[in-house]
Amino acid sequence: MSDRPASPAATEPPPRRHRKRRAPDWYLRVPRWLRRSVAALAVVVLMLTGVASGYVASVDLPPDPVPPQASVLYFRDGHTVLARIGLADRTDVSLDRVPVHVRRAFLAAEDRDFYDHFGISVTGLLRALWTNLVHDSGQGASTITQQYVRNAYLTQERTVSRKTREAALALKVEHRWSKDEILERYLNTIYFGRGAYGIEAAARAYFGASVDRLSVAQGAVLAAMVKDPTRGDPAVDRTWAQQRWRWVLRSMAAQGWLDAGAAENTPYPAVAKESVTTSTISGPAGLVADRVEDELTRAGISRQQIRTGGLRITTTLDATAQAAATDTVGKALKGQPKELRAALVAVDPADGGVRAYYGGDRGRGYFDDAMAARPPASTFKPIVLAAAEERGIGFRSLYNGSSPRLFDSRNGAPLYNQENLQCPICPLDTAMVHSLNTPFYAVAEQIGPDAVSRLARRLGVPEKYGDQQTLVDLKGEPSPGRTRPDIALGRYPVAPADMATVYATLAGGGRRAERHFVQSVATADGAGLHRHAGKTKQVLSDDVAADVGAVLAEVVQHDGPIPNLPAAAKTGSQQWADTTDSSDAWTAGWTPALAAVAWVGRDKPGPIRLKNGKAINGDGMPYEVWRAFLAGALRDQPPRQLADATLVGEPVRMDLKTVPPDAKAFPGLVYPGPQRGDQVDRSKATGSWPERVDRLTKVLDTYADTVPEFTVSVVDRKTGDRYDYHGDTRLEAASVIKVELLAALLLKAQDENRGLTGAEKSRVAKMIKASDNDSAKKVYAAIGGPSGLRDACERLGLRDTEPASAFGLTRTTANDQTRMLAALADASSPLSEKSRKAILDLMSSVNADQNWGVSAASLAGERVAVKNGWLARSSEDNRWIINSTGRITGDKTDVSVSVLSHGHTGQKTGIAVVEHVAALARSYLGW
Repeated sequence: MSDRPASPAATEPPPRRHRKRRAPDWYLRVPRWLRRSVAALAVVVLMLTGVASGYVASVDLPPDPVPPQASVLYFRDGHTVLARIGLADRTDVSLDRVPVHVRRAFLAAEDRDFYDHFGISVTGLLRALWTNLVHDSGQGASTITQQYVRNAYLTQERTVSRKTREAALALKVEHRWSKDEILERYLNTIYFGRGAYGIEAAARAYFGASVDRLSVAQGAVLAAMVKDPTRGDPAVDRTWAQQRWRWVLRSMAAQGWLDAGAAENTPYPAVAKESVTTSTISGPAGLVADRVEDELTRAGISRQQIRTGGLRITTTLDATAQAAATDTVGKALKGQPKELRAALVAVDPADGGVRAYYGGDRGRGYFDDAMAARPPASTFKPIVLAAAEERGIGFRSLYNGSSPRLFDSRNGAPLYNQENLQCPICPLDTAMVHSLNTPFYAVAEQIGPDAVSRLARRLGVPEKYGDQQTLVDLKGEPSPGRTRPDIALGRYPVAPADMATVYATLAGGGRRAERHFVQSVATADGAGLHRHAGKTKQVLSDDVAADVGAVLAEVVQHDGPIPNLPAAAKTGSQQWADTTDSSDAWTAGWTPALAAVAWVGRDKPGPIRLKNGKAINGDGMPYEVWRAFLAGALRDQPPRQLADATLVGEPVRMDLKTVPPDAKAFPGLVYPGPQRGDQVDRSKATGSWPERVDRLTKVLDTYADTVPEFTVSVVDRKTGDRYDYHGDTRLEAASVIKVELLAALLLKAQDENRGLTGAEKSRVAKMIKASDNDSAKKVYAAIGGPSGLRDACERLGLRDTEPASAFGLTRTTANDQTRMLAALADASSPLSEKSRKAILDLMSSVNADQNWGVSAASLAGERVAVKNGWLARSSEDNRWIINSTGRITGDKTDVSVSVLSHGHTGQKTGIAVVEHVAALARSYLGW
C-alpha cells in the first residue's frame, strides 16, 4: 500500500450535471404528429378568435331600422307604374302584453335555447358556412337574435358574407339589449303574411283579437308562420299550416311548457278566411302582385324585404296588353250572372314573359282563377296531335269519327262527339276543326295515353299541383294514379296559366321558356338584386309545332279570324253532367308574337250561361275574349306570319276498319247524327191523361209482341201523374240496384251520426260512376248483405225488392225503382238532404260516360241523373239484362222513369229496346 497521499482529483466529488425533466408518460404516449397538430390547431384557433374579435369590433351596429318602404312594380318598360306593394299593418307592443304561453310557442318553434346562448348558434353557423362554401345551397341556422338582425338590418340573401355579418351584429345586439328587449323587438318585426308586421297586427289579421287575448293554440298558429308566412296561412295551404302548428305544440310539450295530451288533442283554432285589417291592391293588378311575390320568394327574396325594402321591381307585363286583357274581360262579364268567373293569361313565346294576366278583379289575396286547375276539354287535342306526329302519324291521317263509338278502355261506355256529329272517314285536321272526340280518343288509345301526358309535361304542364300528381286518375276514379285515353278529351285539370305555357311553347316552334313575371329587381339605392336568367329548351320538333299551328289556323278560319292578324287556336267546352251546358269554356291559341288562353267558368263547377240563358261554350264568350284581346294587345305591331305546315309523318288509315259498312261517308264529310230526344214525338201527347195512358198502353202492347219482356214506370212530380206498364213485375236488377246499396250505406252512416269515410267515398264513387262491381261487393258487405239491404228498402218504401246473395241478382220492379228516385227527391225521405244530393250528383256524373237508356226520353237543356245496368246471364244462354232508371229535370220537367228488361240477344239491341220504350212513354204521356 502506497504511503503517498491521494491527489485532489481523486478525493473531491465529481461536478453536478443538469438533466432535462422528463415529460409525463401519458404525454409521451401521444404520437408526435398529433401533438404537433393540436399545437397548430390551437394557434389557428387563437388567430381566428383574434380575427373574429377584430371583425366583430369593426362592425358597427346600425341605428334602429328605418320604417318600411313600399316597393314599386313597373311594367316592362321600367317606367310605367303597375302597383305598389307594402301598405303595411304594424302596431308595436311591449313584451308584457304578449302572454307567456305565446312567447313560448315562438321559442319552441324558432329558438328553444334563446335565454341560454349569447346570440349565435356556433354549430349552426359553422354548418351554414360549410354548406354554402361546399354545396352552394344557402343553408341557414339562425337564432332569434340572428333573425331579428336579418329582419332589421340586413337583406335576405343567403351568402357567407351576409351570414358572417349577421353573426357579428347578433353579438352586438346581445351586448346592447337584454333578452326580453330582443324578444320584444323580434316579435314586433316579424312578417306574418296578409300585410301584417309584428305579432299585434298578426293577431288582429288572423283572429280579430289583440295579442294579449291569444290562446296557446292561436299563439302556435302564429309561431308556425315564421318559417313560411305564405304556406303557414291556412287559407293558402291548410295541410302544411296544420302540420307545422302541431309540430310547434309538440315542441312546447318537449320543453315542458305544455301538457303532452294537449299537444296531441288540441283542435286547430278558427282562423279568419281573409284579413279584415290590411289594405291591399285592388283589381286585377292585385293578383299580379301576388304572383310577383311568389316568384321573388322562390328566388330567395323574402316577402318582408319585398314589402318593406323599397324595391324597384320591373315586371314582364306589357302596359298595352294588360289594359287590353282587363278591358276585354271586364266588358265580357259586365251585366252577366254574378257567378261567372274568367281568366286570361298571355305569354311571349320568345322568352316566357307574362305580358298580360287576369285571374280575377277582387285584388290581392283572393282566389286566382288563372292558377286554378280546371278540365281543359278540347284545348288538349292539339297535344294529342303533336304526340301522334312524333310517332309518324300525320294530320292528314284518316280516323273513324263516327258517334257514338265503343272503345275497349271505356268498359262498354259509348263515347259521343259534341252534338253527335258524324265524320266516318275523318282527316285529323277536319276532326280538330269540328272538335270531334272519337278520332282523337282513338289516336290516344293507339299511341298510348302516357305518350300524351309526357309531351304535355314537356310543353308546360307541371308534374304536380300541391301534392297531387297531374294528368292521372284520382282516388275513386277508374284507374287511380294512371292516365287513361280520356286525356284526349281534356278531362284532367290544368290551370289556365299552365295552358298558356303549353301554347307558348307550341307558338315558339317547340322551344319552351320558363313562364315568369319579373325581369329584374333593384334595391332602393339602385343596386341590382335579381335578374331573370332566361333559358329556353327545345322540347318538341319545330316541324311538328308548325304542323299543329297550321291545323289550328284552320280552326280560326272556321270560328272567325282576327282581322289582319294570322293566328292559331283551339276552343274547348267541358260538358256539365248530362246536359248541353258547359262547366268550363276555353280558347287557347297564339299569334307568332303572343300566346294567350282565355277561360270562363264558375267558382264551383256548374252550368255557365249568359244573362239571356244561352249556354256558354268555348267558341262563344272565351273565343270572343281571346280575339278581342289579341287584336287590342297587338294593335301597334306589324302582323307576322305563322310557320307553314311541313307535313310530318304519313297519312295513317288503320282506324277505318272500325267504320260501319253502311256508313254514309267520304273523306272529310261531317254531318249531324241522331240527337237526344230524336225518338220523342210530342205531337202524340194529346187529350186527357186517361186518354194518353190508354194510347200508350196499346202501343206498348203491340211493341211487346216483337221484343223480349220489359216493364216501365213513370212518375211526374210536377203534376203528380203516374203510369206503369207491368210495373210490379219483378226482374233481376243488375247494376241499377247500386243506387239502393249507396242509399243503404248512407242510412247506416246517418244512424251512426257520421259521414262516409274517405275509403267509403272513394268506393261509392267508383260503384256509381264506373259501375265497379268490386266496390259494390264491399258496400254490400258493409251494409250487412241481403238483410241490410232489405231493411234499407223497407225504410225507403221499396216493398217489392227481394235482395239476393249476389247483389246484381236482386229482383226488383220498375215501380220500386221510381220509388227509389222519389226517396232522392222528397224532403220526407229518411235520407238527409245531404245524402240525397250526394246520390243524385253521382248519378248525374255517370251520364258523361253512359249517355243511354232513359236519357233517350230527355230533350236538349234537360238534366238526367241516371243509373244503367247490364248483365249477360249464363243461365239464359248469355241473354242480356238491360235496365235503366233515372230522373229527368228541366225548367218545366221533373220526371222519374224506370225501364227494366231481359232476354235480349245482344247488349246493343237491348239498349235500343230500353231507349225506345222510354221515348214512347214521353211521346204519348207528354211530360
